[in-house]
Amino acid sequence: MRFYLAPLEGLTTYIYRRVYHDVYGSMDKYFTPFVVPHSHKGMAPREWNELNPENNKGMNVVPQVLTNNADDFVKTAKMLQDYGYKEVNLNVGCPSKTVVTKGRGSGFLRDSKALDEFFANVFETISGSDIKVSVKTRIGLESPLEFEDILKVYDKYPISELIIHPRLQIDYYKNTPNWNVFQDAVERSKHTLCYNGDIFYENDYVRFKERFPQVECVMLGRGIIAFPDLVDRIKGVAQPEDKYKKLKHFHDELVAAYWDYMPDDKNVLFKMKEFWSYCQHNFPDDTKFWKKIKKCQKLDVYREIIENAFDGK
Repeated sequence: MRFYLAPLEGLTTYIYRRVYHDVYGSMDKYFTPFVVPHSHKGMAPREWNELNPENNKGMNVVPQVLTNNADDFVKTAKMLQDYGYKEVNLNVGCPSKTVVTKGRGSGFLRDSKALDEFFANVFETISGSDIKVSVKTRIGLESPLEFEDILKVYDKYPISELIIHPRLQIDYYKNTPNWNVFQDAVERSKHTLCYNGDIFYENDYVRFKERFPQVECVMLGRGIIAFPDLVDRIKGVAQPEDKYKKLKHFHDELVAAYWDYMPDDKNVLFKMKEFWSYCQHNFPDDTKFWKKIKKCQKLDVYREIIENAFDGK
């Protein structure tokens, strides 16, 4: 089984990826939060930090691109290839309304003809190139029936890997991933498939493998952010007695890395509060832990809260 780290905007930055890889090192691929091509200007410093090969050494990193313009996608893909990347991922899954209203992300799924034309132009232009194009997709906007035509489009082109999050755009992250639609894709698609959606615990993974034993790739997002040792536990290599020791090490390295990048209490605390909005579930018996962190305004006070929480674990 291959495991991928999903791109979460503002969270799985190059700093987070670097520290996670150094501490846990359990991902076969790391996907960057999406980059939007700019027709008339270069990359912003934040975007360059994400894509700078120096920041991604030793990891199999795949840049993700958000666009519905074939020329912009090809231009960006060629630029990324010059930086040494061998694969570029098209985001056709983001459910955000600000993205969808521009016909990007899952909004691109509204028009299968336009999607078809996009891929025709992309693969005609990059013909002969060795760069791979993968796709991360949802199954439609409002109805699961939409995916039949969408999948027909994907199957016309040499997409290197199809990552399917079987939710609709209107679902956002609510409701349950539609495994019946994913089953149809498993049976029909000619592509290598990767599953993404609601694997938070080992038993979620077990249920998935029982239903889809032939699928050999899973992308993890919120589950791995909440429980960084999830892949180790799935693989059966995690030692229960090391859980909190390793989590504390991961946390401390992450704080240090954020401080090196932006030495300011407010900025570091903002990132760590985002971190604990997921990881708080590692302390289910401490009902005041998350409340204390949310109220915290000083890094020294924050460190004391963390030390107390991990004490005796």
